[in-house]
Amino acid sequence: MLIGLISDTHIPEATLYIPTQLKEVFKGVDLILHAGDLYTTWVLDQLENLAPVIAAEGDDEYPDTVNDNRIKDKQVLTVEGVTIWLKHILWWWPDKPKREIDPINPEYEKLPDILVHGHTHRATIENKGGTLLINPGSATFPYYRSELGTVALLTVNSGKFEAQIVQLQ
Repeated sequence: MLIGLISDTHIPEATLYIPTQLKEVFKGVDLILHAGDLYTTWVLDQLENLAPVIAAEGDDEYPDTVNDNRIKDKQVLTVEGVTIWLKHILWWWPDKPKREIDPINPEYEKLPDILVHGHTHRATIENKGGTLLINPGSATFPYYRSELGTVALLTVNSGKFEAQIVQLQ
């Protein structure tokens, strides 16, 4: 399965439109995950022209996002045996193997294989404690500047996965 990852579009404040380059970059994706700060559900409506979309609630959303069933504080999904969490802000992450029990935070006993997040407007991919953390950066507002930025592509196949950052041009 090919998944398009996007975050922090900040439309209509950073720009008025989703970059036209996304049509080519996300060509053939089976699903799009938006890691929050979309600002308005219109962004999800436009992305759905490319593939089904789910989103994490950002910290600066407009009121029309409140009742949209595509948006949750945290999305949890399993794709081909791989557990994926989608959140906007990565507040805390344990620096230990992902299957080790944490007596203080038992909800982190079973951490995901992949966690997609946003908020920083900086693209990163790192393995931490056995979990792949992916921040696709911002497609429209990287480093808080109104210009073309980055998205990511995630390939999941039979329990294996890999991600890459794509610079929009």
